[in-house]
Amino acid sequence: MGIVRRWFGRKEDKQIDVEASSEMTQVGSELPSTPAPTARARHLRVGTASDVGQVRAHNEDVLLTFNSEHRGDAALDVFGLFILADGMGGHRAGEVASSLAARTVAREVIERVYLPYLVHGGPDDSQTPLAEALMKAVDEASKMVYHSVPGGGTTLTCALVFNDRAILAHVGDSRAYVYHEGALRQITKDHSYVDKLVELGQLTAEEAAAHPQKNVLYRAVGQEGTLEVDTHLETIPPGGRLLLCCDGLWSMISDESIGQILGSAKSPQSACDALVAAANAAGGRDNITAVIVEMDA
Repeated sequence: MGIVRRWFGRKEDKQIDVEASSEMTQVGSELPSTPAPTARARHLRVGTASDVGQVRAHNEDVLLTFNSEHRGDAALDVFGLFILADGMGGHRAGEVASSLAARTVAREVIERVYLPYLVHGGPDDSQTPLAEALMKAVDEASKMVYHSVPGGGTTLTCALVFNDRAILAHVGDSRAYVYHEGALRQITKDHSYVDKLVELGQLTAEEAAAHPQKNVLYRAVGQEGTLEVDTHLETIPPGGRLLLCCDGLWSMISDESIGQILGSAKSPQSACDALVAAANAAGGRDNITAVIVEMDA
């Protein structure tokens, strides 16, 4: 076990405003170089759900998941790739952008991380660290969207999971949370105009929720120029749940409600279904998408 440890070392009414991106610094640059290996291979349980909501004519969200377990002789650590993209741009550009971005990240990670891992059973000294590989995949996705989908863009929140370790890459205002023993913690930071104003103390959270520019993003996949990608290293505790969701979910129901559903649902799939149902019951003003990854206890 622990053979991958070296890898850790090295909307239609949405808008994109990239001018503010220079004000932000990358999150997660302090990733540790050699986290302790896991004691044993873990088992992932996954739930997914995506719904058009109550207002939209079509769904611009894209959810792409890939997970693998190899047990028996020369068993490999559990591998999972979970990608959520929420497109924007109108005239179907949003759904094209989100699909292209998700497929590009999946292709890059599978080719550069998973296939060598499957063949060799672990990294060699030349292997790109996981955080770097995931950032490069997101950057490639952004270039593909910029050149192939004029006027389109997308959020992108990805989790690359080995056993109980998750590397996350994030751009936009979709979110990642970790839930464990009654506590819900938001991992990612929204790259929105109003979130920046709240951070600077110029708006309260209540004012931001009703602000006319609350859907304006200063950072999105598909923007021109260099893209900053936030990265995070997380440990998913035994019995804990990792949630990726779009703003069509978290903007409709409170974090308290999200935590209650994650705590009471018997399985990741029933939790996803309940979250989507709750967002629809609250109005469903946008597409609603969620993926939940649970570690065995």
